Amino acid sequence: MDGFSTQYIQDLKNLLDTFPHDQFEKLIEAMLDCCRRGNRIFVMGNGGSASTASHWICDINKGCCLDQEVKFKMICLNDSISTMMAYANDLSYDEVFVEQLKNFFEPGDVVIGISGSGNSRNVLKAIEYANQNGGITAGLCGYTGGRLYDLVHIPILAKVDDMQKVEDVHLIVAHMAMQKIRKTWACQ
Repeated sequence: MDGFSTQYIQDLKNLLDTFPHDQFEKLIEAMLDCCRRGNRIFVMGNGGSASTASHWICDINKGCCLDQEVKFKMICLNDSISTMMAYANDLSYDEVFVEQLKNFFEPGDVVIGISGSGNSRNVLKAIEYANQNGGITAGLCGYTGGRLYDLVHIPILAKVDDMQKVEDVHLIVAHMAMQKIRKTWACQ
């Protein structure tokens, strides 16, 4: 045994000791307020972040709402491959999320970008659009946060130079959000 798994887990524990709990609470409140107003929550990412975004909407839309009268309206912008590829082919890959927002976005909606580097241009363009049009924006990022960290209203940073650990933290955020929202929503 070479101790790799022990070290990986220890490094992840150390990273979680610096978790920005205050920003997490702001994100939860923004999501809850959005639902109370009847607005939508949009989430997006590329690669592993796309998987986290897709997983997150399942947990919220089904896991938090199954037996609730008032439902969350959470939409993952990377789930329609045909829509994304049409925009990528006809315009540019940088436009795949912002163009979808232009169809559905309304002031007061929450837009969450997930980008390990914090520099994914298609995520940044969608966040900029939401900021310019009355949205509440949040970003899950890693490393030093990239441009996303400074662009959003609610940044959640996994400050580590390791994409897999960044993605681990982002999935933990999604799971914690589901459980916190479920607990809060059930008490209303």
